[in-house]
Amino acid sequence: MHIYLYEPRSERHQGLTRELGSVSMSPVFIGPEFFRTDLTLLNRGRNDQRPFLLAAEAENTIEQVRLLRSSGCGNPIIVLRDFRNSNHAAAALNAGADDDMTIPLKGIELKSRLNSVMRRAKGHASESVTVGEVTAFFDGRDPIVAGKRVRLSRREHAIFQHLALSPNRLVSKAAIYDAVYGMAEEQPLDKVIDVYICKIRKKIDAASVTGRQYIETVYGRGYKLSIDQADEPVATPDERQAEVA
Repeated sequence: MHIYLYEPRSERHQGLTRELGSVSMSPVFIGPEFFRTDLTLLNRGRNDQRPFLLAAEAENTIEQVRLLRSSGCGNPIIVLRDFRNSNHAAAALNAGADDDMTIPLKGIELKSRLNSVMRRAKGHASESVTVGEVTAFFDGRDPIVAGKRVRLSRREHAIFQHLALSPNRLVSKAAIYDAVYGMAEEQPLDKVIDVYICKIRKKIDAASVTGRQYIETVYGRGYKLSIDQADEPVATPDERQAEVA
């Protein structure tokens, strides 16, 4: 997962990068100029859902949160401050921040807080969601299918969680690609998503005892985690090629 990180003190970048990397998060460092750009672009297409981690700078932080929210940005926002200050924390939360943390930052806690914010934003109060035989967890655990653990790779987890956050709803291929590869140095072709979807589907289908298929491909639009009604999902050409390979 990539995360926008505002921290003007460059001497802290290495430590933050290391801590975030311990939980498979990659920081994208932003500066004051970021907040002078057209922030409405973050909301265009709903593809850029990267969380924001903002190092507190008194009034500047409140203004940054307000700018993001007034632009229509619904991305998770967590404020990071050096010392606990109830008044400043309350002001940040009232301005639209989702959480307020005090350093030292621990990656495992940040990831749990982000998972909590993201699942609530999608209407999930609990730590998991169940679709038929499939139980998907939002804390990084492998899914359970018909009582059996299905092991997924790191990339497969990232893709599957996006589907699980929106069960029975279409998730566009562009949104998944942007979340998984959007800020990566190496940008593979978008058909890599089809390949991973094919792998995830095979693993889930193999564990199912009912024979149902749970990942539907809506050709040209995206994917959906749901219980098939009758027909099998139509695979894309890239998925069919992946199945043969």
